[in-house]
Amino acid sequence: MIVPGSGSQSLAASLAAALDEPLAPVEFERFADGELLARVPEFEGSRAVVVASTDSSDAHVELLQLQDAVADRADEVVTVIPYMGYGRQDRRFREGEPVSARAMARAISTGTDRVLVVNPHEPDVGEFFDIPFTAVDAAPQLATPLPDDLQEPLFLAPDAGATGLAATVRDSYGAGETDHFVKERDYDTGDVTVEPSDAPVEGRDVVLADDIVATGSTMSESIVHLHDRDVGRVFVACVHPMLAGNARTKLARAGVAAVYGTDTVERPESAVSAAPAVAERL
Repeated sequence: MIVPGSGSQSLAASLAAALDEPLAPVEFERFADGELLARVPEFEGSRAVVVASTDSSDAHVELLQLQDAVADRADEVVTVIPYMGYGRQDRRFREGEPVSARAMARAISTGTDRVLVVNPHEPDVGEFFDIPFTAVDAAPQLATPLPDDLQEPLFLAPDAGATGLAATVRDSYGAGETDHFVKERDYDTGDVTVEPSDAPVEGRDVVLADDIVATGSTMSESIVHLHDRDVGRVFVACVHPMLAGNARTKLARAGVAAVYGTDTVERPESAVSAAPAVAERL
């Protein structure tokens, strides 16, 4: 039975359809003191698949409650984390800081038999879990909403680390080249600088591909650089369209043609579901 978190209802419904499994009724409540309650009043079957993005601290609490709510009624509890919050805090950047990804992974591990995480920002985050861990790649799905008429497409990663993801989207699309920007981050100030790639972009359509767009600052700076070089259309394709604060406005002001994401974080830009990729690994 598929057990949805409040922030992953669309993905959970798509996954239930893909697996032909029932969708559990779930109720959510917030008490006057701010405490949360996630309730699963009905459950049937031997396996509970809890599907919950942890895109906020409240969502982390909700996930732990959902795991506990089905623990004594299911023979197996599987946890699917479409987007793992705190996943980028995978090490101590300054003395005295926690390794937040490890803390969250340990807490999640106590209530489940195995866990699947869609495109974790840091692949090594799986080592923090005390249970079997599977990384699910939903990047190929991002080719689906792209226009069929891309002109000499260039799939461009915002940094070298995302080049593999850009290549995956390119391969799924079936045409184009790949390259990347050079991105440097100052971990003391948090400032990020982006330098253009050497790939020719004049008149070409570019797809900026990344695992997550959070504040949109780096991505919008990249778009501005591309327009300075007379690029054709610029599209953004990301697995996790977090788009916090005014990120979508930044991208629009920079001149993006469209933004496409999956439903790991449910936004208006969630043009395609990660459910098929998750279903394959379940």
